[in-house]
Amino acid sequence: MEVTLEFHMNKGVGETSYAKNCAVQNKIISVAKPVMDESVKEMLSSTGIPASITIADLGCSSGPNSLSVISQIIDFVFAHCKYLSHRVPEFTVFLNDLPCNDFNTIFGLLPQFYTQLKEEKGDKFGPCFVSAMPGSFYGRLFSTRSLHFVHSSSSLHWLSQVPPGLDVEASRNMNKGKIYISKSSPQCVLDAYALQFRKDFSMFLRSRSEEIVPGGCMVLSFLGRSSTDPASADACYQWELLAEALMALVAEGHLDEEKVDSFNAPYYAPSVEELKMEFEKEGSFIISHEETFDVEWDAGVVEGMYTKSRGQKVTKTIRAVVESMLESHFGTEIMDELFVKYEKLVGDYLSSKFATKYHNMVISLVKK
Repeated sequence: MEVTLEFHMNKGVGETSYAKNCAVQNKIISVAKPVMDESVKEMLSSTGIPASITIADLGCSSGPNSLSVISQIIDFVFAHCKYLSHRVPEFTVFLNDLPCNDFNTIFGLLPQFYTQLKEEKGDKFGPCFVSAMPGSFYGRLFSTRSLHFVHSSSSLHWLSQVPPGLDVEASRNMNKGKIYISKSSPQCVLDAYALQFRKDFSMFLRSRSEEIVPGGCMVLSFLGRSSTDPASADACYQWELLAEALMALVAEGHLDEEKVDSFNAPYYAPSVEELKMEFEKEGSFIISHEETFDVEWDAGVVEGMYTKSRGQKVTKTIRAVVESMLESHFGTEIMDELFVKYEKLVGDYLSSKFATKYHNMVISLVKK
C-alpha cells in the first residue's frame, strides 16, 4: 500500500464514515484542551500578539472534529485579547492531511463555521482565512518561520510507510498471521517498526523546526503505550483482534493466508521515553508540558449500554479509520464480513473485563 496515495479516513457522512464515528478522537481533543489552552497562552506571551496569527492543524481528517480545535484556539486568543483590550488579530488557518483526505466535507462546514464566529464574537472579530494544505507532514509543508501555532491530534502514530522489510515482497514469514506488533512477533519486526518511527518523527520535528517562528508553540497528542514493551496490550490489542478476524476468514476459505502474512499496518504506538529521545536529538524545541491519559475504546461507557452495543461502537470507530488501507490490500469484497467477525471478537473481549483503553500522550513544545 502506498500510504500517501491511498490512506484516508472513511469519507462522507454515512454510517461507516469517520464523520459519524470519531467520538474517541473527540474525547482525546476534549481531555487535551487544558494543555492546548496553556500552550496558546504561552505562544502569545512569547511572540506577543501579532497582527496575523497562522495556525496549522496537521492530520485534520474530516467531520466535526476538523474545525473544533481551530475554534478552541480562536476562542482563547479572542478572550485573551478582550481581557487585554487588544485588537484581535487576523487568523490564517491551514488544514493538513494526505491528498486523498475528504477535504470537501470540511469545506461544506465552513459557511456554518464562519457564521458562528461572527455571531459569537461580533464586529470586533477580524478576518479568518481557512484553506487546505494537502501533503504528508513527514516533510516540509510551509514556508520558513511562517507558523505561530501547530496542532496535531490522533495522527502521529501513523507512519509514512510500512517499515522496510515488512512490505508485501519481504514479509511473508516474518510476522506470520499478524498485521502489527504482537507477542508472537520476532525481534526483527519490533526493530523495524521502532526504526521507521524514529526516522519519521525526526523528519517531522526537523520540518516543523524550520516552519515555526521562535517562541511559537506546538501541541501533539497521539496514541502511545504505557509500557516499554512494544507488544503491550494497550499499544496493539485492537490490531491483535483484527488479525484474528482476518485469520477466521482464512479458516473459512474466504482469504488466502499469504495475504494476511504480507500485510502490516503503517502504525506505531511509541512510549514517552522514545518521544523524549527524539526531541532531545533534534534539539529545536523545549517541552513545556506533558501529560498521559487513557480513553476507553468506545470513548466511555454510556449507562445501560450493552456489551454488544459497545462492540458495535468500537468496530465502527476502527472501520472508519482502517478500512481504506485494508481495502487496498484485501479488496472490498470481504470488508462487511471482516467487520462482522471483528465486532464479535471485540464484544467478547469487552465482556471479559480486560482493560480496553487507548493510552494517550499530549505534549506541548515551544520553539527555541
